[in-house]
Amino acid sequence: MDETKTETRGVRDADREAEREAALRLPEAEVRRLHWSGGAAAGGFDYDASAEPIEVRTDEGELLGTMFSLGYLRAGDDGQVGGPERPVTFCYNGGPGSSSVPVNFGGMGPVTIETAGTQALGMHPGTHDNPHTLLVDTDLVFLDALGTGWSRVAPGVKASRVWGVDGDADAFARAIVAWLDAHDRWASPVYLFGESYGTVRNAVLMRLLSERGVDLAGVTMLSALFDFVQTQPTSDLYHIGMLPTFAACAQWFDKAGVGVGEDEWFDEAVEFAQGDYAHALLLGDELPEREITRVARRYARLTSLPAEFVRERNLRVELDDFRRELLRADGLVCGRLDMRFSSPSPQALQRSTDAFAGEDAADAAVESAMLAAFRAHVRSTLGYRGPANYLLSNFEKVGGSWDWRHAQPGMDQTPIVNVCADIAQTLRVNPTMRLLVLGGRYDAATTWWNVRHDVAALHLAPSERERVEFRRYGCGHMAYIDAPTLKAMASDLHEFYARR
Repeated sequence: MDETKTETRGVRDADREAEREAALRLPEAEVRRLHWSGGAAAGGFDYDASAEPIEVRTDEGELLGTMFSLGYLRAGDDGQVGGPERPVTFCYNGGPGSSSVPVNFGGMGPVTIETAGTQALGMHPGTHDNPHTLLVDTDLVFLDALGTGWSRVAPGVKASRVWGVDGDADAFARAIVAWLDAHDRWASPVYLFGESYGTVRNAVLMRLLSERGVDLAGVTMLSALFDFVQTQPTSDLYHIGMLPTFAACAQWFDKAGVGVGEDEWFDEAVEFAQGDYAHALLLGDELPEREITRVARRYARLTSLPAEFVRERNLRVELDDFRRELLRADGLVCGRLDMRFSSPSPQALQRSTDAFAGEDAADAAVESAMLAAFRAHVRSTLGYRGPANYLLSNFEKVGGSWDWRHAQPGMDQTPIVNVCADIAQTLRVNPTMRLLVLGGRYDAATTWWNVRHDVAALHLAPSERERVEFRRYGCGHMAYIDAPTLKAMASDLHEFYARR
């Protein structure tokens, strides 16, 4: 009797596991031939849009997970796609825990939403052919990291194997190789395009792909951060990098720099930040009193914060303090991802640093609109019916479980992520690969000064340094939601791809 019960229970458990696997299994690929007519200069063209699952397997064939991809392949004059001369770019956001919807429907894909500057969008803002899509220059494959979107870790596989700096990059490398193989694109120039944490992924991934026989033609880093020690408020580099961004924000709200050009004002703040201000931070409490007063006054002039407020914090103003203080008289707080956005101040009891960082006006303004556009496009246009729940952002679960350890090439593992060595090594072993670093003045999540410093601290050889380009815009973290920036980015990216 007991044996029968045990056997019955085992059958039920097996049935439940089979049902779970079936629920996680993505439908087969759906492909539709579409037409783009978004840019008069480029003219219209046909393209194939493909919603497609990619199996991520180990060298031994073990299934680690299934990664959802949304690909756009431009058709030639003969109607065919995938010619060997046609580049292909793999694109993604970061988080960790973010799907690729923002970088796709926000600006790089062939279909995009209507934006409204720094104003929040309605639930259905409308879509149109994107005149600035990267599809003009390269085929595009948008990948959702495992644990985001419809991408799922395989049943029985511990998420810790792919939710970490090195495991994540390994999973993406395997997915990219699988896609190139399935689409017979080994002869095509291969590029990477990553935003935010996607730039950390880029740094490790470009090295892994190189080691596995996939030499990249180029890598685009949007809103980048490579050395995470600079995110620590105890680091002088944190405060140096924040100051120019604070100054830009203060000018945007007409609190400082009135009548001065935006770039001129930002550059003045950079000069002070890496000069007198950096020197003052280095000296700490050994800085003479008269110098403390002078530096605090200059800081105050650039950021509009009271000089005494700056002095009380020993010249070290943290981001949360600035966000709460700048617009306090108006009952507002400014954004983090894009400091031009603002929202009503939280209640006095809501003091959680994590919650304040996560409740960002820039996110709230656009992400739900992007998700609605994506779901409508994939289902109605492509006929792809994925699971009901699409995880636009799964940061709490994925990011909260992230393994931040990283084995730097030629170095020991470090407790704080630094992927600069990965970049340097790849530039060294791949003498034709080029790097394009893009960012904005109003991004307080990955500040512009810090990424410039990251690359400068690599001390690259001249032949390597000349293959790294920088472009700074008047935008925040999600550069693609800013119409003037998107237009400028499209021009810069067109030049980047034309020089291959």
